[in-house]
Amino acid sequence: MGQTLCICSRGSITIDNKKYYFIQKLDEGGFSYVDLVEGAKDGRSYALKRILCHDREGRHEAQTEIEMHHMFNHPNVLSLVAHTFVDRGGKSEAWLLLPYISKGSLWCVLEKLRDKGSSMPERQILQILRGICLGLKAIHEKGYAHRDLKPTNVLLDEDDRPYLMDLGSMNHARIEVRGSREAMTIQDWAAQRCTISYRAPELFNVESHCIIDERTDIWSLGCVLYCMMMLEGPFDLIFQKGDSVALAVQNPVTIPPSCSYSEGLQMLLSSIMVSNPQERPNISWVLDQVQDLQSRSPNT
Repeated sequence: MGQTLCICSRGSITIDNKKYYFIQKLDEGGFSYVDLVEGAKDGRSYALKRILCHDREGRHEAQTEIEMHHMFNHPNVLSLVAHTFVDRGGKSEAWLLLPYISKGSLWCVLEKLRDKGSSMPERQILQILRGICLGLKAIHEKGYAHRDLKPTNVLLDEDDRPYLMDLGSMNHARIEVRGSREAMTIQDWAAQRCTISYRAPELFNVESHCIIDERTDIWSLGCVLYCMMMLEGPFDLIFQKGDSVALAVQNPVTIPPSCSYSEGLQMLLSSIMVSNPQERPNISWVLDQVQDLQSRSPNT
């Protein structure tokens, strides 16, 4: 899909013979930029993600991200509208046309609450958490893991439906590690692709003979839940101070005594954030617990 793309002087692009007008810049990262564009025919807003491919490996990684999008058709996994590769000035870029979710990321919502000195109601936390779990369940059931779940990679629409995005770090859920060389390769990959303050403990010091599985996402899910409850990740301050996150994740997560959320939600958080991956639950168990808490909540 999307082998034709031209950049026109009036600030428009054409993908698959459909024209889109540039509106404004939305975001930028180390190797990608996101712009807001509008369809010339349908008038709908879209997010155009441009990934800089510096070499053949970069192009392969972008192609993998595209393939991951095509693999899933789920209401809680961000869909891909169109894509293309384009060479500009001797450099290759992958362009991904995605739905525009106007409310922005979960992190943006939490930042606004923190700035107002407010908090997220428990019923809202459970609603968002359930949608994230459903998206992860779809990914895990196909034998994959997201590997970089965090509040900035969860978009929310006006009804608080979450969409998992940034599928560029996804890979097969079950990775069998055979020997110290493979362990170091995976550890180095995780250091580059899995955000440090949301990275599972087993990815900091990969054992020479072990199995890494989708429960790395469960740890990250616990960090996201903590962030919704406390308006900051459990290891954000440790990272910002320059202390060792790798050491901190080996200890049980402490829930502040001032936490006003239900005992059930606090127990769920403690059950998810278990350092030993073999003792960590799978996504189906977490989803069952979330739905049980929803059924017992008087505000749902």
